[in-house]
Amino acid sequence: MTLRSLGLAAVLALSTALPGFAEALRIGVVPGAYADAVEVAAEEAKAQGLEVEVTEFSDWNTPNLALDAKDIDLNFFQHQPFMENAEAEKGYDFSIVAAGILQNFGFFSLKHPSLEAVPEGGSVAIANDPVNQGRGLLLLQKAGLIKLKDGVGFKGTVDDIIENPKNLKFTEVEGPQLVHVTPDVDLAQGYPHFIVASGAFDPSSGLIYSGVEDKIFNVSFVSRAGEENDPRVQQFVKLFQGSQAVKDQIHKSFASSDKLYVLAWELP
Repeated sequence: MTLRSLGLAAVLALSTALPGFAEALRIGVVPGAYADAVEVAAEEAKAQGLEVEVTEFSDWNTPNLALDAKDIDLNFFQHQPFMENAEAEKGYDFSIVAAGILQNFGFFSLKHPSLEAVPEGGSVAIANDPVNQGRGLLLLQKAGLIKLKDGVGFKGTVDDIIENPKNLKFTEVEGPQLVHVTPDVDLAQGYPHFIVASGAFDPSSGLIYSGVEDKIFNVSFVSRAGEENDPRVQQFVKLFQGSQAVKDQIHKSFASSDKLYVLAWELP
């Protein structure tokens, strides 16, 4: 029996098993460095016979909703603690596929030249999700602006602040939107890739940055549990990590500044 004599349904079923008919790999990203790098890798993947569909989300919740609903196969926007917190809250079952980019987030001000210059009662915009808020508070504690309860670590919230000498006033903001409120506050938590994407101000102008010692906070490729060995996923990740064009795009997306990011898959 030839393909010509098969019905449409049979042709479609058979086509998925034939070379060149593999389903497209669907990847969810957020704007900025992660989307830019994935788009470059998607173009290179096409030359290798792998079709990649990239969907850009404007928040940090929908990419996991889409992955859980099987609307996408992979997302690239979150680090492991964020993923684990989402799993605990929403009942997701995900897996880290591979390391990605470790960016050094910071605190920025368009009103003051230093942390010391932030005034009494100053306004501070901070991420509203549990893990990134905790990381931001730890960085403020490192700067000497606040003190947190012992042991809360990156799971700390504004309710865990036990010392606040300057009586800073905190406003919790969705992570991707922090760049847009920075002009309106005295100090704002900021993520270089969002700042670069917005063009709002210099991402290398942070008053303090996180370090590269916490590799666990690298933004990684995440799939549904049990699907991390999907050949399409593995092919794409291998291409992404091995591509010089991807590395060049990441460098460009981080304002060509080595102090703003690290390629986590190259860390020991």
